[in-house]
Amino acid sequence: MSLHSFSPTSQLLHSNAFPAAQFPPPTSVLATNKGILLADFVGLYRKPRRARLRVGASGDRRVHKLSSGKFGTINAVLGLDRVKEAAERSSSRSNSNPEVANLDDIISERGACGVGFIANLDNKASHKVVQDALTALSCMEHRGGCGADNDSGDGSGLMTSIPWDLFNNWAEEQGIGSFDRLHTGVGMVFLPQDDVLMKEAKTVIDNTFKQEGLEVLGWRPVPVDISIVGYYAKQAMPNIQQVFVRVVKEEKTDDIERELYICRKLIERASKSETWGNELYFCSLSNQTIVYKGMLRSEVLGKFYLDLQSDIYESPFAIYHRRYSTNTSPRWPLAQPMRLLGHNGEINTIQGNLNWMQSREASLKSPVWRGRENEIRPFGNPKASDSANLDSAAELLQRSGRSAEEALMILVPEAYKNHPTLMIKYPELNLFGSAKVHLSSLSGVISLSMIAACAFVCWLNPCSLYPSSCPCIFFKSIIVVDFYNYYKGQMEAWDGPALLLFSDGKTVGACLDRNGLRPARYWRTIDNVVYVASEVGVLPMDESKVVMKGRLGPGMMISVDLTSGQVYENTEVKKRVALSNPYGKWVNENLRSLKPVNFLSATVMDNEGILRNQQAYGYSSEDVQMIIESMAAQAKEPTFCMGDDIPLAAISQRPHILYDYFKQRFAQVTNPAIDPLREGLVMSLEVNIGKRRNILEVGPDNASQVILSSPVLNEGELESLLKDPHLKPQVLPTFFDIRKGIEGSLEKRLKRLCEAADEAVRNGSQLLVLSDRSDELEPTRPGIPILLAVGAVHQHLIQNGLRMSASIVADTAQCFSTHHFACLIGYGASAVCPYLALETCRQWRLSNKTVNLMRNGKMPTVTIEQAQKNYCKAVQSGLLKILSKMGISLLSSYCGAQIFEIYGLGKEVVALSFCGSVSSIGGLTLDELARETLSFWVKAFSEDTAKRLENFGFIQFRPGGEYHGNNPEMSKLLHKAVREKSESAFSVYQQHLANRPVNVLRDLLEFKSDRSPIPLGKVELASSIVQRFCTGGMSLGAISRETHEAISIAMNRLGGKSNSGEGGEDPIRWNPLTDVVDGYSPTLPHLKGLQNGDTATSAIKQVASGRFGVTPTFLANADQLEIKIAQGAKPGEGGQLPGKKVSAYIARLRNSKPGVPLISPPPHHDIYSIEDLAQLIFDLHQVNPKAKVSVKLVAEAGIGTVASGVAKGNADVIQISGHDGGTGASPISSIKHAGGPWELGLTESHQMLIENGLRERVILRVDGGFKSGVDVMMAAIMGADEYGFGSVAMIATGCVMARICHTNNCPVGVASQREELRARFPGVPGDLVNYFLYVAEEVRGILAQLGFQKLDDVIGRTDILRPRDISLVKTQHLDLSYILSSVGMPKWSSTEIRNQDVHSNGPVLDDTILADPEICDAIENEKVVNKSMKIYNVDRAVCGRVAGVVAKKYGDSGFAGQLNITFTGSAGQSFSCFLTPGMNIRLIGEANDYVGKGMAGGELIVTPVEDTGFVPEDATIVGNTCLYGATGGQIFVRGKAGERFAVRNSLAEAVVEGTGDHCCEYMTGGCVVVLGKVGRNVAAGMTGGLAYILDEDDTLIPKVNKEIVKIQRVIAPVGQMQLKSLIEAHVEKTGSSKGSGILKDWDTYLPLFWQLVPPSEEDTPEASPEFETTDASQVTLQSAA
Repeated sequence: MSLHSFSPTSQLLHSNAFPAAQFPPPTSVLATNKGILLADFVGLYRKPRRARLRVGASGDRRVHKLSSGKFGTINAVLGLDRVKEAAERSSSRSNSNPEVANLDDIISERGACGVGFIANLDNKASHKVVQDALTALSCMEHRGGCGADNDSGDGSGLMTSIPWDLFNNWAEEQGIGSFDRLHTGVGMVFLPQDDVLMKEAKTVIDNTFKQEGLEVLGWRPVPVDISIVGYYAKQAMPNIQQVFVRVVKEEKTDDIERELYICRKLIERASKSETWGNELYFCSLSNQTIVYKGMLRSEVLGKFYLDLQSDIYESPFAIYHRRYSTNTSPRWPLAQPMRLLGHNGEINTIQGNLNWMQSREASLKSPVWRGRENEIRPFGNPKASDSANLDSAAELLQRSGRSAEEALMILVPEAYKNHPTLMIKYPELNLFGSAKVHLSSLSGVISLSMIAACAFVCWLNPCSLYPSSCPCIFFKSIIVVDFYNYYKGQMEAWDGPALLLFSDGKTVGACLDRNGLRPARYWRTIDNVVYVASEVGVLPMDESKVVMKGRLGPGMMISVDLTSGQVYENTEVKKRVALSNPYGKWVNENLRSLKPVNFLSATVMDNEGILRNQQAYGYSSEDVQMIIESMAAQAKEPTFCMGDDIPLAAISQRPHILYDYFKQRFAQVTNPAIDPLREGLVMSLEVNIGKRRNILEVGPDNASQVILSSPVLNEGELESLLKDPHLKPQVLPTFFDIRKGIEGSLEKRLKRLCEAADEAVRNGSQLLVLSDRSDELEPTRPGIPILLAVGAVHQHLIQNGLRMSASIVADTAQCFSTHHFACLIGYGASAVCPYLALETCRQWRLSNKTVNLMRNGKMPTVTIEQAQKNYCKAVQSGLLKILSKMGISLLSSYCGAQIFEIYGLGKEVVALSFCGSVSSIGGLTLDELARETLSFWVKAFSEDTAKRLENFGFIQFRPGGEYHGNNPEMSKLLHKAVREKSESAFSVYQQHLANRPVNVLRDLLEFKSDRSPIPLGKVELASSIVQRFCTGGMSLGAISRETHEAISIAMNRLGGKSNSGEGGEDPIRWNPLTDVVDGYSPTLPHLKGLQNGDTATSAIKQVASGRFGVTPTFLANADQLEIKIAQGAKPGEGGQLPGKKVSAYIARLRNSKPGVPLISPPPHHDIYSIEDLAQLIFDLHQVNPKAKVSVKLVAEAGIGTVASGVAKGNADVIQISGHDGGTGASPISSIKHAGGPWELGLTESHQMLIENGLRERVILRVDGGFKSGVDVMMAAIMGADEYGFGSVAMIATGCVMARICHTNNCPVGVASQREELRARFPGVPGDLVNYFLYVAEEVRGILAQLGFQKLDDVIGRTDILRPRDISLVKTQHLDLSYILSSVGMPKWSSTEIRNQDVHSNGPVLDDTILADPEICDAIENEKVVNKSMKIYNVDRAVCGRVAGVVAKKYGDSGFAGQLNITFTGSAGQSFSCFLTPGMNIRLIGEANDYVGKGMAGGELIVTPVEDTGFVPEDATIVGNTCLYGATGGQIFVRGKAGERFAVRNSLAEAVVEGTGDHCCEYMTGGCVVVLGKVGRNVAAGMTGGLAYILDEDDTLIPKVNKEIVKIQRVIAPVGQMQLKSLIEAHVEKTGSSKGSGILKDWDTYLPLFWQLVPPSEEDTPEASPEFETTDASQVTLQSAA
């Protein structure tokens, strides 16, 4: 995001937003050489006209033909009938009683895609625009998905202006006569297939138009070619017709569009009660635009719709869209574009957005609707996709008088706070009052005196002009921030990765989400055409005609006004919108901030009172000591290890507080988690309190709210809110009365509470405080679980249309963990005062024990105020983490979004308080919940109760506490069995498991069979069964080398599969041992019990988000490659290896530095959506075509939808992990409160894959808490082909479950890197071999007893399960019918599925390269070869397969030849991924995302073609996330890169001429030189390597994340030489004029470079001036070979 001068930008944009008269004279502030107009778009430049000497003709651009389907080598195996949705006959909803969005509906449809638009700035309609859009669409086929028939696309479509000439021709043929363009609306309608129903539907439509006074001119059947439609798409294909109507009573376009909108809404309402209601859909109904779309692959859209082939179909613009739906029953209406938008991404907050939209239905009014608001409701549809609902919200705002740009600024705001570049653009300068300036962000751009002078002049001479006429550029900037501040309290952001294209026929534009999570490239040609697309290279283009290239950065927008031919870039668009009203004045006068209030300095209750409250509200000693006190002392959440091996709350024999029935949802595949640690700048915990008024009318009253910086309130802050006269707060006590018995008491009180809330709001209260605070607790008045109370009031107010009128705050003792806060906020609370938790903090700090520990130096000293502050800080950090794991940035969007699923609450509880949440197994009734609540309450009043808190044993095992699956007795019995190889001892172990309390859902089931038992000898052999066994992905680093290798050797002996986990693998392990004597080998001297022939390699090699140890050779030597999307113990979070575990050996494998902590980010930075995952799968198949690719997911509601998308993405294996998986280290709240049971996740995945005809494509693997043959059989019957064992495998090799893995102090060396502890490792491979053989024999025994010969016979056969006759302590209302249900069987047996070939990428360019005899000879004989060829955007992961061949033969550094290959054109994604030394690749043209991903060596040069029409250093030439996880080599880019350049770079060296946000994120080594602008958050998490960044206008400092790195000038001579040498190499290899200019004026430019130095590099010669004597010979550049 660059600061540039006015002239070139204004020249490019043809903008009159700054008329010449308004430009200051040359002597003004703005005429300095550091001009301050901020051109947001990277690459928003054109070359001076004199430089464009000639315009060449388009080059030859033949596109490589891909295979007809994504799965060319897979036979079609799918003959299942398409599962049709029953027509819904729900009656139209009452306006005053909105329904809450249901998560089941929402999670059944997810999607991602490729999108783009083309716009002619002269507003010239042409058929070429339509043709080009179809061509571009067909070049993005790989970004879409196909159904099981490989032919039914998930959806593609086109939006254009209405082709009047085409329609007039038809009208004249029909005798209708030409249409009146100004008054005619055209509807593109999907009608029922059945002729009778179609006629009924048309009658309803005609009648509605007539009732509205519109004249129906005619119906036109749309000409289509059905022969090219896929089987599944044809089954669902509607009758497609166009309706033409004349609007006679309106003259203005906006009024005509509004009338057509009302008609459509009335038609939708009228059809809702009809049997065909779900089969009627308007793609568009407009006087301006029309949408052609369907369940079609992009390349056949233009062939299907014959209209699109007509030369007289002309349009000045086109928006195109290719959908990738994760659900393979996509419907025709869900194809895109929608009516206003084309959306690539996912809205993570959709459930909350829908609930809030429905809540505000009652208050939405606008004069433009002339009192007809009731007729246009509802405004959302949970059964539609997130994209459709966002489109609906944007359309409502637009039809109510907002521009499309304003609507999207309201719905999808940018991250305008904590953003250095934005603060430069929008200085906090209040011209109504005092000047407030962020000096750091303005450093070097505008002097303080300039600002002071400007403000002083305005103060002396107050301008009477309306703000839009004010000539002051500072004023024009700040109003954008005011706009966002104004709407922040009015509309919750629709949050998630999103590239949004929009058009209303008059404007066309695009905007990107606040975090920039989707690619968006754009370019403009000399003939005044602007293109925006997910990828470059989608159209043949004469590069000499391209005058500008760029990309949309995070939160940016571009808009084209078709009527004036102007292009408005980000700042201009937003200023124009924000100037429409005096938002700053309204905000300053009405928006109030809650001032911080000091924490209490003494306890309020005595110790006995505190204890009584803690007991009554369900606290345990673990909660107080491990959670509250830990947070008060350390200001962060406590870390624990292993997994959650206690029973779910509903099946536990012990009482649990209500929160324990809720599991946090998390992002996987379809959307990314956010990184709260390194990318927290896009996140915010701010929340507004007070009435949210009518958003359709703008005015000062809407801003009358109170803003909280955090939802965590102390007692004083709550008191301040209660005193706010504008809020008229009402405190509602939350206790229920049991004097007349428990039955019905809780329900009765909840209803009264809701009535009281209702009354308070109707009487004007804007703040409801639900409080369980009481001076004296009463035995017969227990507190209602506060979550139940909050949820009930929230739902009641929604259903009564009152929710927007008031905010809910919880004043409660029942909240101490981050999970508790998240639940309360997720179900409607805006803020929480955790008074008992704060009191507990105070009590802890004042206790003698704490005082003594601090006095003796055994604990850091904190004051009583600091202890409470620490606790609140820990809660806030934890909330950010919980938001981020679902990919949500803003707490205001999380509030009421219900991002949870429920395990163990019945329908009546859910319907009352948690309506819309998934509770798939039923559970407790309200009365049962009341009893559980009472079981805690009575402890506070019992004489028998101990005078200290009970330890329930929920976290750590303790005798007499909660049952833990991994308990000491179990470990001892297992050790005895495997070490003694004793069948009888294993029988004792089996008996122990059989007698355990109900611990997991499968314990509620048992086997049944109508077959007679068969002899054991007829059953499949154990040696065959064990081949289905795998071990968990435990990283070398988290566990010791001894454990890791012993497990691998054992699995290889059995023919099963071990998993490397993240962190790479030592190549010494890849060859069989031949030197074993007496069980010992000099190759692996630390192991015992070895045999000749043993191999320590892991068959499954893991690719995780940190990419540690992922090199070409690592990948090429795998049998399977696993993409770890999520981990059962902490889904949605990254991993962390503490510095003390990073030994020299671990550091070498991970290409990092010893002792430096290693963090894996929460998301894979190359997987932000389903099509990104498909790309990584493609990359891995490319580098190792013989390895199956697996994708590891974690069970949650909706996983079946995700699994379908993964299967379509060409994965070979899908692994479903349960929430109870282990981990080396994780926050306690993550271990306890995220993820679901694998029984439900496996069932859903298996069944949905069968329903969608995809089950045969993938092996299903499951893991989580497996301990026995019974577990294997249960998983098989539920549909799994393979079975994973994690913790129990470690136990079998010696783990004693000390649960201190995260401390590096494992007493038996299983999970430690300390040499002395590793020496104690007791395990031998044979122990694990024995264990798995025993498990296999147990499986054989059960098969024989049931009468089946092999596992194949029972996989998916849920009919051989039945519920156990068992009595649970809490409820008899659990419902396991979903697990026991069946939707049929796969067409293939499990063995056939497991034995199928690896899925193919189809024909790829690398095959052509490798077929070249000279290339083959050069690889085989290490020769030098030079080759040139063309490349196109459909050529993806080019050079990856070549690199795999080289790496397999020579390793990562052994190849002595040279492959010098030059490509010309636009490279597809992942260009030059996994390069090895000796590969020197040159690209003349441009590239998309992931350039140089995982490269380990060689040289990569990217340079534009000669004679371009743009300035190379100002153009974006490579995409996002380049060099991700690179471990070597060099890259030189003549031009700019996108976001996250060099993320997790280990050793590569790079020179680039500008980057987007997050440059050098998580870098651990190497060197990056940037010769131009960078975005924000540079060097976040950078622990190694060096960066040199040119800062010509002093804007870099605020953009650097200073948490780790030091910023200094290049003061060390060696560093100066390193920098100069790299720039010299860059100029030599790319011809860079930017680099050449720097070298020519080196003495001037050198002082303008900053060097970013992490602590691990501070003492190196390059960074430390103390090494001044170092000579030049010490500076080394990596060899190109």
